[in-house]
Amino acid sequence: MTMGFALFDTAIGRCGVAWGERGLLGVQLPETDDTRTRSHLLQKASGAREMTPPAEVQKACDAMAELLGGEARDLSFIALDTERLPAFNRSVYDIARTIAPGETLTYGDIATRLGDKLLSRAVGKALGENPLPIVIPCHRVLAANGKTGGFSANGGVTTKFRMLAIERARIAGAASDDAPMLFDPGLSIAPRRRRG
Repeated sequence: MTMGFALFDTAIGRCGVAWGERGLLGVQLPETDDTRTRSHLLQKASGAREMTPPAEVQKACDAMAELLGGEARDLSFIALDTERLPAFNRSVYDIARTIAPGETLTYGDIATRLGDKLLSRAVGKALGENPLPIVIPCHRVLAANGKTGGFSANGGVTTKFRMLAIERARIAGAASDDAPMLFDPGLSIAPRRRRG
């Protein structure tokens, strides 16, 4: 199987993407430098070679960059290869992919949709293992009572806040467009400086 990877520029820094014949294998949010971004990406797609992305992968990169630039892009068209992932995680990711930009769910909401509110902790664990952030928007999942929950990307919850601010996220379950936003929409989205 031919596996490749590439880095691409976004408003929050250089992200990475890895792909195989059946779709994306991994997405990496920006690390402190390109070397770290490549290293973390290769943990998701061992053996991938750096190369120019094929057209469908480039289209996915462009859509992710547009989303991170503030456009309300739907990424559901992006093919993912999640076959190697645990079945429970895949079911969590399938639900997370239905969360539109600017919207949020809680770990409990996803657990309830899976049939048991007591699965909230397992949902959080699955999201912490998400190999495809942005496309599987784990940043849109919060803890109960509006608490942030965790975020395993470089920068932790600060990165999560930043992504939600870019999307102008609103409080989960709000019924109107006048509902308060979770985060300050004026938060800077200037690109990080590249290092390496």
